[in-house]
Amino acid sequence: MKTFHCNHCSHLVFYENVRCERCESLLGYVPELAEISAFEVAGEERWRSLHPGAEGALFRQCHNYAVENVCNWMIPADSPDVLCRACQLTLTIPNLGAPDNRLYWYRLEMAKRRLLYTLAELGLDVKSRQADPEHGLAFEFLEDGGDGSRVMTGHDNGLITLNIAEADDAYREKVRTAMGEPYRTLLGHFRHETGHYYFSQLVENNPRWLEPFRKLFGDESADYGEALNAYYRDGAPADWQASYISAYATMHPWEDWAETWAHYMLIVDVLDTSTSYGVALLPDDPSEPTLTDRTPVEDASFDNLMKRWFPLTYALNSLNRSLGMPDGYPFTLAAPVVEKLRFVHRVIEAACDKSLPREAATPPGEAPVAQPVVQAGGQPAAQAGAAPAEPIAAQPAAPVEASPAPQAPAQPVDAPAPPLEPVASEPPLQPEPATVQPATSKRPMRRR
Repeated sequence: MKTFHCNHCSHLVFYENVRCERCESLLGYVPELAEISAFEVAGEERWRSLHPGAEGALFRQCHNYAVENVCNWMIPADSPDVLCRACQLTLTIPNLGAPDNRLYWYRLEMAKRRLLYTLAELGLDVKSRQADPEHGLAFEFLEDGGDGSRVMTGHDNGLITLNIAEADDAYREKVRTAMGEPYRTLLGHFRHETGHYYFSQLVENNPRWLEPFRKLFGDESADYGEALNAYYRDGAPADWQASYISAYATMHPWEDWAETWAHYMLIVDVLDTSTSYGVALLPDDPSEPTLTDRTPVEDASFDNLMKRWFPLTYALNSLNRSLGMPDGYPFTLAAPVVEKLRFVHRVIEAACDKSLPREAATPPGEAPVAQPVVQAGGQPAAQAGAAPAEPIAAQPAAPVEASPAPQAPAQPVDAPAPPLEPVASEPPLQPEPATVQPATSKRPMRRR
């Protein structure tokens, strides 16, 4: 995530902000520019962008921005759409008559938009069901029914379902503790479930990748139901950290892929943010990890990403401990896990037809020479292929990985504006909104 500024007064702002706290200009995200822009009124329900890249173009607010207050994306004024690209992906929203459901919907949409930003930065195309009924991506945000029916977060042929209870911080923390996870977040869920989606799009029917996938992750044709039952009956193998990013990844090759994909999303997102903010590590002691490389993530080789990841996570965990918080990165990346991450990098690179430096033709499962084992908390790295050292963090690695989601978007300097504060009272046009979930859900149980 890059840094953003108000184009009217140059005040620092965040990706989620809707108003500049210094000059009170309306803010909105313009996906065509991949930028937050300040806007000035240019007529009824029309706003002129102040971003230099927009050259004075006119925009409208997404209906879910202007009316529902759960979005901050803008739409070109001459577009027939009334919902932005992000909101078009949501097919079903929670029943807004229930207490807190609007706040949960807001948090879900916020996490989804962060995921979409990362996918766009990587060059991955995201098509809606409207644009591509057969292969498009879609989301349903559902809640458990009053009749005892349960909604499970999961993926089914491009349709990602999330239980809105995951947007309740207390509920999510309870589940995290019960499952022995270091942390559990909405963004991690979105990353994981889109991993399933992109497996079907990029790997499943691609002869170039399927056999290398099986050498690294295993045979995906193994019965999923049996694997699921075995995992919840027997748990993960005792030595799972030697080959997997999380305990849940041991359940089935599909889950191993989705967990690895999610972790790759985490790495590139954090590195992109640190690079954009000019984060550098320049210790006085030359034996301590340094970080001066600011190669843009989209131009970096996989080895470059890994080289920068170790010192950054060492500093991150040290900062968290100074705050009295748990380690921000309680993971161990053993050599086989690094190779799985490399495979994800190569698949994405090929799918986006990037001109990135090509990776060496390393056989799947065999670590390249001098490839480090990245240790959680910044432990000194072991030699490639060696058994991973114990991570600093006492907790086991998590099946969902992301930084804790805030209850509302923070402001850089001044007090934050309420996330649901209205900006406009009327929609620009009559939209075709997502289906509202009925009070009682009849959705079947899904994975996760």
